[in-house]
Amino acid sequence: MSTTIQSEARVPSKQSALTGLRKEGYVPAVVYGYKTEATSISVKERDLLKTLQITGRNGVIKLNIDGKDLNVVLNDYQSDVLKGEIRHADFLAINMTEELEVDVTIHLIGESVGLKEGGVLQQPNREVTIKVKPSDIPETFDIDISKLQIGETITVAEIRANSKYEILNEDDHALVLISSPRTAAEMEELESEASESEEPEVIGEKKEAK
Repeated sequence: MSTTIQSEARVPSKQSALTGLRKEGYVPAVVYGYKTEATSISVKERDLLKTLQITGRNGVIKLNIDGKDLNVVLNDYQSDVLKGEIRHADFLAINMTEELEVDVTIHLIGESVGLKEGGVLQQPNREVTIKVKPSDIPETFDIDISKLQIGETITVAEIRANSKYEILNEDDHALVLISSPRTAAEMEELESEASESEEPEVIGEKKEAK
């Protein structure tokens, strides 16, 4: 599913001009890629945010630049975490008939046996890289963890054969594991180490080293 965003070509400008654009509710951006020269543009931030809610992070967007339509994906962006604003966006023009390499967020399905027994779930990596046509890009990459027990790990090797997507990560790329819960003795040791690190003895050692 693609959604259209209206944009306007702009002349690459200084920081003061970019600040003015942002104050008016626009995001400075650039588009490049398939049959497209790198072009500086601006898009309304509210339109971009609304579109991303519909298409997802990897969805195909139809970008209209002064009347010309391009199929693009959001290749990269910069945001202001404190203000919750998108400060700059990079759009990649794509050929809808050719496959792309995209990073897709992992979505875990089910509750693992190991978790029910008190294990601790860990996700060393929260994305997989797949090769797929733009029209088939999934919103998330689903992994069933219901049979995962304490001490077990799911790597790319375990899911590659049954995946309908071509996964580009190495076989040993760890996606999720269930580790053993810490014992009471281990927790006490961690608390003791934390307590010792907070004591003022370290200051005394620094004085002696002078």
